Amino acid sequence: MADGHAPAGAHGFTGPDGTPVGPAPAVRPFLVTAGRVAGTASGRPIPVETQMVATTAGIDALERLSFEQHDIVAACRRPQSLAEIAARLRLHLNVVRVLAEDLRADGQLSVHVPRTDIVRDASVLRRVIDGLRAIPDSRGVLRDSD
Repeated sequence: MADGHAPAGAHGFTGPDGTPVGPAPAVRPFLVTAGRVAGTASGRPIPVETQMVATTAGIDALERLSFEQHDIVAACRRPQSLAEIAARLRLHLNVVRVLAEDLRADGQLSVHVPRTDIVRDASVLRRVIDGLRAIPDSRGVLRDSD
């Protein structure tokens, strides 16, 4: 930094709990997935909002998994979306997709893909937006509507 002091983390980043976070892994994504870009036989990617949760078999197999698979299963002790896992582990989204499908195929991860045939209700989205606008900012000021 300009004052000559090192930043908080090894590279200036801290996690949500304030602990230092190092740089992202230097391993190329295609090495982690053995060159695969789609984990499913159909080739369709798992949606980012897909919920994943570790199975008992996955928890029992933690010590036998690769680093990335271990981290995914360990993070999925509570249900989380594919996007949340990728962000938390600082892994490329498609890497997590491929590895999650491998873990699902091995029975170590339960994957809950959202139904796509459900009609979306725009009123729910409008209520969420209105609710977010009703939250004051750090100065206590409410946002204007539209």
